[in-house]
Formats: sequence, structure tokens, C-alpha cells
Amino acid sequence: MLTVVLVIHLLLTVALVGVVLLQKSEGGGLATGGGASGGASFLSGRAAGNLLTKATVALGVCFMATSILLAVMASMRSRGEDDLLKALTRPQSPPPIAAPAEPKSAPDAVPPSAPDALPPVPQPAAPAQESAPPKP
Repeated sequence: MLTVVLVIHLLLTVALVGVVLLQKSEGGGLATGGGASGGASFLSGRAAGNLLTKATVALGVCFMATSILLAVMASMRSRGEDDLLKALTRPQSPPPIAAPAEPKSAPDAVPPSAPDALPPVPQPAAPAQESAPPKP
């Protein structure tokens, strides 16, 4: 499904570039470089501007829709979900709440046979205080 949407997205991209290039600009676009004179042309004057403008808007909306769809599908794929329709119709359940951990009575309450148990760290002794201040 992702490949189909990606191919449609690429076709829309090429069509959108083509329609934008055909529009008449201030300096004259690609639409002015054709053979027939002004009145005999199929897309001439005001009708060409309206048709190309509407086509540009339609292609732009479709381009944005496929962009959003591709982003959603890529997000789902990174989470391991394959089918977009199943994921959208499946009811969302809240994440399970973990039970609170039991407090330990002392820091060294870990049994020594635990594979990831570390030996207790000895606490440094308090520095000895001198009774008289040092002489200069």
C-alpha cells in the first residue's frame, strides 16, 4: 500500500510542476511559446488562467493529502503496524498501569545470588577534626 501511495505522490508531483510551469507569468511563461495565435488557441486568455489555476489548486490539495498519508503510514510502519485500516478501526486501549514497586528495608537487602547484584559500596569515613587550629 505504501508503494502505491508513493507512486501516486510522485505522479502528482510531476503533474504539479508541469501545471505551474504552464502558467503565464509577468515575463511570459511556457504557455506563450506555442504555435497558434491568441484567439485560435485552446487555452487562451482568461480561460487558460482559470483552468490552470483550478488545476494547480486541485493538484496541490491532492499532493498535501498524499504527503500526510505517507507520513502517517511511515509512522505506523516504524511502530510495527502494517495495515492502516485495521489500526484506524481498532479501539485504542490505554496503556497498562504498572504496580508500584515494594520498598526495600535496607540498601543491602538485595540477595547476593542475584545475577546483577553489586557488592555494597563502603562509605568514606568522616574526616578527623583537629582540636587546635593550625599555626602559621
